[in-house]
Amino acid sequence: MTLKVGIVMDPIESISFKKDSSLAMLWAAKRKGWELWYMEQQHLFSRDGQAMAEMAPLDVRMDADDWFSRGDYRNAPLADLDVILMRKDPPFNNEYIYSTHLLEQAEKQGVLVVNPPQRLRDFNEKLFATHFPQCCPPVLVTRRADLLRQFHAEHRDVIFKPLDGMGGSQIFRIQNDGVNLGVIIETLTKDGRETIMAQKYIPEILDGDKRILMINGEPVPYALARIPMAGETRGNLAAGGSAQGRPLSDRDRWICEQVGPTLREQGLLFVGLDVIGDFLTEINVTSPTCIRELDNQFGLDIGMQLMDVVEQIKGAREA
Repeated sequence: MTLKVGIVMDPIESISFKKDSSLAMLWAAKRKGWELWYMEQQHLFSRDGQAMAEMAPLDVRMDADDWFSRGDYRNAPLADLDVILMRKDPPFNNEYIYSTHLLEQAEKQGVLVVNPPQRLRDFNEKLFATHFPQCCPPVLVTRRADLLRQFHAEHRDVIFKPLDGMGGSQIFRIQNDGVNLGVIIETLTKDGRETIMAQKYIPEILDGDKRILMINGEPVPYALARIPMAGETRGNLAAGGSAQGRPLSDRDRWICEQVGPTLREQGLLFVGLDVIGDFLTEINVTSPTCIRELDNQFGLDIGMQLMDVVEQIKGAREA
């Protein structure tokens, strides 16, 4: 089967050749002999109800000095493509939402969008985890200062974070002494105008914030533990954490069993679970990363695993 695969991503010139997961997906699609088409968010548009894009043919190479070449852009219907990989990083703002509406038009014309646009809108990466309370630490979602203060008073050591962040941005730990509790609440909630999340602090973060990749509801058998640098409480690689691959624990697999069926039901083909100690803390559906690190440490080919699933789904739809 030969497929035309489009990707919506941040500028390919600016990605990290060593770490970028979208690049791993594109390499896998190329090895299957599929056509690649490149788009950025601003290239999407609609004309007379038809979802369109200014798109360019793309070639990718495993060469750190010359990893891509791009042809001339042309305007074309998104429905000309068989598959679109939505890999634009957050923030999940209005522009992101508008993009999902345009992609949804293409989806209705038979294009397989990974992950589905409506699901990207429906499942906030912080709130989605709370659909599985049996897997989560004590958690509160609110913009009310009084409830946030009560949560801190109850648990004494807590994490506050925005609902729309990524890469560990604006994550605060407030310990027993409550230093700066008021100003942190005011800053994150914008004086009560924006909702945030509070979680009980999990000491096992010092052993790593594990990223578990799920492909069509099934876990890759290894997690990438992102270990905080000295003096930090965030394990995110973007916040200076180091990466160490590990086999999934029995608890990790149990969490995957709790979440996996919902992911399959919702058509979420590529998802990243964040697990600290025994607890699920986030479910990443927009542009999960860590493919390259796991591939390198364990000789995997996660991008190809995903492309195999894409091929199976497209084949089943056309049968």
